[in-house]
Amino acid sequence: MDEKRYFQSYDGATLMYRRWLPAQQEQGIPIVLLHGAASNSTRWWHFVEHSRLIQDRILLRPDLRGNGESMWRSAAGIDHWVQDIAEMLRHSHQARAIILGHCLGANIAVHFAARYPNMCAGLILVEPMDATAITGFLARIKPFAPLFRFIVKILNLLNRLGIYRRHLNTVDLKCLDLPVHQAATENKEQALSNHGSLWRDLSVTPAAQYINNFIATLRPLPIAAITRPSLIIQSSGNSMTDAAKTKDLFGTSPLMEFFELESEHWIPTTHPERLCEKVDDWIFRNQKYFYTA
Repeated sequence: MDEKRYFQSYDGATLMYRRWLPAQQEQGIPIVLLHGAASNSTRWWHFVEHSRLIQDRILLRPDLRGNGESMWRSAAGIDHWVQDIAEMLRHSHQARAIILGHCLGANIAVHFAARYPNMCAGLILVEPMDATAITGFLARIKPFAPLFRFIVKILNLLNRLGIYRRHLNTVDLKCLDLPVHQAATENKEQALSNHGSLWRDLSVTPAAQYINNFIATLRPLPIAAITRPSLIIQSSGNSMTDAAKTKDLFGTSPLMEFFELESEHWIPTTHPERLCEKVDDWIFRNQKYFYTA
């Protein structure tokens, strides 16, 4: 019921996604799950194992271009990713889907909804990273974005000349998450040390892609273009983003529902049960809106 599928995107790049097929013949609208930076489709292992939605929903989990089995020897960005998602939906014969993304994946989801509104039935944004709301390390490196773009150009040139690492590690996020789930409360911070670790991330991600991920998070989010019902799930901690600023950015439109969890950014790892519960509940409550134009 869960299988890997490969397809050629708009420019000929071969990319991979995982497709969950439910046992029920009558199916609800499919869900696309987008991972964050230096990650892959296994980010959603807990959701696929525990969500009630697996009973009657097709779930599509891509390894975003530049990550996992969708390796690409250049630096992918927002424009690549949103077009790849559209091609994946066409490849899986789906006209539209609810798009769920975490971190950078949430940003990509917003851009996808703005560019392909007819293919987006709804949005679930887990810890979106708007440039005006970022904090901590990301806020400190923001002024160096022009330098990072120059470095990416150099690295892309080296890649085209055949100068790049021939071997990158792979990571199963389930193996990374389980120690956190099993740790006592006072030890969870230490168990989280591998999440967002510079050296672990670079061991699984090409350097050009790793840097370009930061550049992508600094691209303004086209929030005003969102016309579909949306759920924003935000962590209360300020190590990555400011929750209050994020809430203000998305506004108080009836289309938007905002929910805050006590966490430091890694909600799919620290609160997987609450995430499943909130997503399941929101989708069941908003069924009637997903099929309107």
